[in-house]
Amino acid sequence: MIEAAMIWNEPNNKSHWDPEIDPDWSRFANMAKLAADAIRDINPGLRRVLGGISPIDPDFMALMKSYGVLDHVDAVAVHGFPLDWNLWQIEEWPRRLEEIRAVTDLPMWISEVGVSTFGAEEVQLWGLRKTAELLKGKVERIQWYSLYDLPRAWGATTRHKEAEGSSYYRHFYMGLLREDGAPKLAVDEFARHTPEIGLVQWFHFEDPRLDDAVSWMKRLGVTHLRTGLSWADRFQPSALAWFDRQMAALEEFEVTVTFCFTPEHRGIAPHHTSAPIVPEEFADFCAEMTARYAPGPSSLEGLPESVVSGQMRETSFPIQPRE
Repeated sequence: MIEAAMIWNEPNNKSHWDPEIDPDWSRFANMAKLAADAIRDINPGLRRVLGGISPIDPDFMALMKSYGVLDHVDAVAVHGFPLDWNLWQIEEWPRRLEEIRAVTDLPMWISEVGVSTFGAEEVQLWGLRKTAELLKGKVERIQWYSLYDLPRAWGATTRHKEAEGSSYYRHFYMGLLREDGAPKLAVDEFARHTPEIGLVQWFHFEDPRLDDAVSWMKRLGVTHLRTGLSWADRFQPSALAWFDRQMAALEEFEVTVTFCFTPEHRGIAPHHTSAPIVPEEFADFCAEMTARYAPGPSSLEGLPESVVSGQMRETSFPIQPRE
């Protein structure tokens, strides 16, 4: 079911990793290597992917290489949104990919690419067609962001909120479906490019859209899905019940699971973007989730009972609900 484990999301974007706490990304590099090794110890055959970078920055990739992070993963990933947030035009996609290929020979994924309907649905339709023309066959994985519009009541995962102006509000219009599940113009076009192009859909804790999302993905011919399991959500009292339900619902797809989001009470600062106080705890979470949903042959033999039983958190510090 799970084809890959992605370590964090957009580590070079301050909406996902705080550079004031970790200005040289050395803390992130250490955490990523610990996590990659923990995943490998559970399932040596599970592909490990460095979280997709946004912006596409070859200097950041070179920094990760200098820290040895790329020696611990099997692929790297990039995110691109030239019609919404990036300061380059959509025709530049091939050049942006070559800039990363100049740094590493590892397979490259485009683990998020998308176009909002903030201005008009016709823009998304054109952007999808152009993206497919430029990128199909050029990388190992392409994952379109996203299936659903983000509900306005939930808020976007970004640091500056409304102060970003229209850049913030574009977050709420990235779906092929509106918030209420109604299809947009680009839905039929997307179906013409599956299964070669997959989907990204983040599910919030106890997300009510889960079952409808599965139905839509089957209807659209999706086989490859990228989603996430939140380290912060692991501290909710019913975390494992929700994780089990989510992963069971997705069992018919080849899933890339992204591990990310620091629990507020385990960060150097009380925020999901913070470097953790103890980076080994994030590695423990990755190991626990891998053992639960993608155990390798004989991977549970000799592991601590805390990992096998899913009670690892209680052995190191009390579980606290996330506020």
